[in-house]
Amino acid sequence: MLKKKKKYNVAVMGATGAVGTQFLSILEERKFPLDKIKFLASERSKGKSLNFMGEEYAVEVLSAESFEGIDIVLASAGASRSKEFLPAAVKAGAVCVDNSSAFRMDENVPLVVPEVNAHALEGHKGIIANPNCSTIQMMLPLCAINKKAPIKRLVVTTFQSVSGAGQNNVLEMESQVVRLGKKDSHHGIGEHNVAEGMINNFPHQIAYNAIPHIDVFLENNYTKEEMKMVNETRKIMEMPNLPITSTCVRVPVYYAHSESVNIETESEISRGEVIDLLKKFPGITVIDVPGENKYPMPILAEGKDDVFIGRIRIDESVKSGINMWVVADNLRKGAALNAIQIAEKLIEMA
Repeated sequence: MLKKKKKYNVAVMGATGAVGTQFLSILEERKFPLDKIKFLASERSKGKSLNFMGEEYAVEVLSAESFEGIDIVLASAGASRSKEFLPAAVKAGAVCVDNSSAFRMDENVPLVVPEVNAHALEGHKGIIANPNCSTIQMMLPLCAINKKAPIKRLVVTTFQSVSGAGQNNVLEMESQVVRLGKKDSHHGIGEHNVAEGMINNFPHQIAYNAIPHIDVFLENNYTKEEMKMVNETRKIMEMPNLPITSTCVRVPVYYAHSESVNIETESEISRGEVIDLLKKFPGITVIDVPGENKYPMPILAEGKDDVFIGRIRIDESVKSGINMWVVADNLRKGAALNAIQIAEKLIEMA
């Protein structure tokens, strides 16, 4: 367990990556009670430095000896590195908040969204898992509604930004847009294609396209990403048998994931009651004025901490159901912010 202190020594694993960069800015924004901070990354980042709170810090190469004197580890270096190095961090006395998928479904590791299930932190064994980005943003409205009208079934379709796949994928989208922009504008049907060499990370062209495939396909024909949403939702909500089906789509958007969420409840609940519940729930902003075309969009959520919800309406195809549109910045609430909120909750509980 974390010891009570006025200030804490923190190590950031994967400090030079997209989420690692967000860790730095959010720690500063939230005035996290830092004593010392250490930035860790792979050999590729050897010799680099990072500016944090007006000072330059050398990036250190991650090793099993990196955690001496560290109280809290914020990790976003990938599942394999988390599995390799976080046990060493725990052995050195640190509490680790891991943004990878390495420990999410381990029954001995809490999977936490602080607004939803902070109680799961009690009795942790040194590692706390940060959920998948798309799961995190959906948890807030689900929890808000479930307290009033227990959830019976979920159907979710995600529209996930390219930044969720890493910075190299953002660059791939940009290069494809540039390539297509140089072509003759008078295209025929089916001619809006980039050269084969421009497709490297995604399975297909992502510019001006939508790819209904995130992560690998499993034997049940769902993708790994889709089953993450199913299994993580059940674990966080402590509803192991909750019927859930998910479709995850990659779209050519820089930042922020969007989700169409259909919630069937055990008892009827009105649109007004849903809006009231959402407005009262921490971390949620409701934008829902259909007549004025006001609803959440990725460009509005980018760089923001809240989960934005709109297009709230009764599902007329079932006795008791609600449709909603859920948008959040995948690098902030979907990753770095949620992890830091977990660390803040651990400090509060110390």
